[in-house]
This record gives sequence, C-alpha cells and structure tokens, in this order.
Amino acid sequence: MSCRVGRVADRRPAVTDRSEWSISEPQKLNVDRPVERVRIAVVGGRVNVVGGERPHRDALLEVTAVEGPPPRVTWEDGTLTVGYEDLPWQDFLKLPGGRSERRVELSLAVPATARVRVDSVTALAVVSGVAGHTEVRGVTGDTTLVGLGGPVRAETVSGTVQAQSVAGDLRFKSVSGDLTVVDGRGGVVQAETVGGALVVDVADHGGPSEVTLRSVSGEIAVRLAEPVDAVVDAGSAGGPLSCDFEELEVAGQWGTKRVTGTLGTGRGRLRATTVSGPLALLRRPADEDADDTAHPTTLVKDA
Repeated sequence: MSCRVGRVADRRPAVTDRSEWSISEPQKLNVDRPVERVRIAVVGGRVNVVGGERPHRDALLEVTAVEGPPPRVTWEDGTLTVGYEDLPWQDFLKLPGGRSERRVELSLAVPATARVRVDSVTALAVVSGVAGHTEVRGVTGDTTLVGLGGPVRAETVSGTVQAQSVAGDLRFKSVSGDLTVVDGRGGVVQAETVGGALVVDVADHGGPSEVTLRSVSGEIAVRLAEPVDAVVDAGSAGGPLSCDFEELEVAGQWGTKRVTGTLGTGRGRLRATTVSGPLALLRRPADEDADDTAHPTTLVKDA
C-alpha cells in the first residue's frame, strides 16, 4: 500500500469529556482541552513531539502521512493517546520489527509541562522542549532528545539515542543501541548496553552529579570539561584503555586495566566499566568554552 501524502486539511472538532478520532488521511487536529499526559504508540514512520508555551494547555496534532490501518487518537482526563489499539503498552519492546504496513508521520505540539511517552518499533522519534517526565522506547527506531528539562528514561533493542542539552536525570538501557550525550546537564547519567557505544560529553555548567556507564563489548568514551571535580573509577577487562588526565592512576598492562583517582576536589563520581570494549577518558580543551573556569564540571558523590 502506498503512503498517502496530500493536502493537509484543518479539522477542529468539538471535544467532549472523552473524545476519539480515527486518522485515515493527512490532517490537522486541534485538541482544545488541557493535556497533562501524552502517550504515543506507533510502528513505522516519524514522530515529532515539541513542548512549548500553550496558553490553554491544549495540543495540536498534524498528521502528514498515513499508511495501513488508521491510528486512533483519544483524549480523556488529561491524557492524549495516539496510536494503535492492539499494540501492548507493557511488552512493547518484545514486538517483532515487522508490521511494516503500518506507518504514520506526525508532529504534536504539547504544553512543555506535559509527561510524554513515545513507543515505536521502527519509527524515528524526536522529542524537544519538554520539561515533564519523558519516556521513550524503541525496537530498531532511532530517537533524538533535545532540550528536555525533566527526568528521561530511554530503552531500545538496537535503536540509537542522541541526547542534547538534557537537564534532567537520564537513564538509558539497550541491547545493541548506541547512546550519545552532548552537553549533558542532568543530575544523573546512567547507561547500560551489551554491544552499543556509550559516548558522553559532560557540560561545564553544573554537569551530571553522577555518571555510571556499563557495557559488555561496546565502546565507552567520556569527555570532561576542565576544571573537573570527580572521583573516577573506570576499567576494562580486556579492551584498550586511554586517559587524558595525568592526575589519574592507570594500572594494568595486559588484560584488566583500571584508571582511578580524584580530579579537583573530588565532589563527584564517574564510574565506567566494559568487558571487551575500548574505554577512553577525554579532556575537553579549556578554550573550547569561554566559561569553563567559572563553572567547573562537578560529579557529586552519593550521600
């Protein structure tokens, strides 16, 4: 079945205490009721969720392409749901990567304070500007997170996650998917993968209070802006290890290698372990950001 992409119709139906729509063609849908929670479950296509100032706390959905069975949209008690009724919410990551006949491309503008959850099989997902709790789960689809202010949880099978300027705690889990964190600003970054790469760039203004990274065969790379305040404990059982910080002690030449020590005042904590993947602790040049000396990277220890 071909993907129907045509002229976008502007439809603004009245919304009752419970409202429901079937989206069979490209259209705009204005949900003029307060939206506190968003739940999206799709198979293939593209999802773009944008948080922002909406005076009436409403939402605007724009669907630009639909292929296969029409997704349904419901609003009830502050929860806006977009997706397919037969997709399980609890065991979503166990779905096969098939069902390619279901594809939708949509953009959804929501209040910045909304809680957002996006589940997808192969669809690409982008979430930006949301200050509430954000949860994304994907099988093979890739996810991009930009400028999120609340806590974030991301899970994939093989899909990648790119997070930029995320201010809330970030937790990531995957089988073979990669995680890339740029300008990490949250209180916590916790990431675990079997074969994926974990690349974390710690911001120099506040930065994560705790960074914990674990991988079996994937690469781990952490880049820290100077000056750094952290207790470091990182190692690899069989992979190569490199460290830009002369203040830290590197032990082991064959097999298990470990780097430990304290940077600055040691107010923070950085832990990274990999079995066979390479591990690198990198130094961000001080002149890369003019404010480096004013805002040291601090990884605060657990209480």
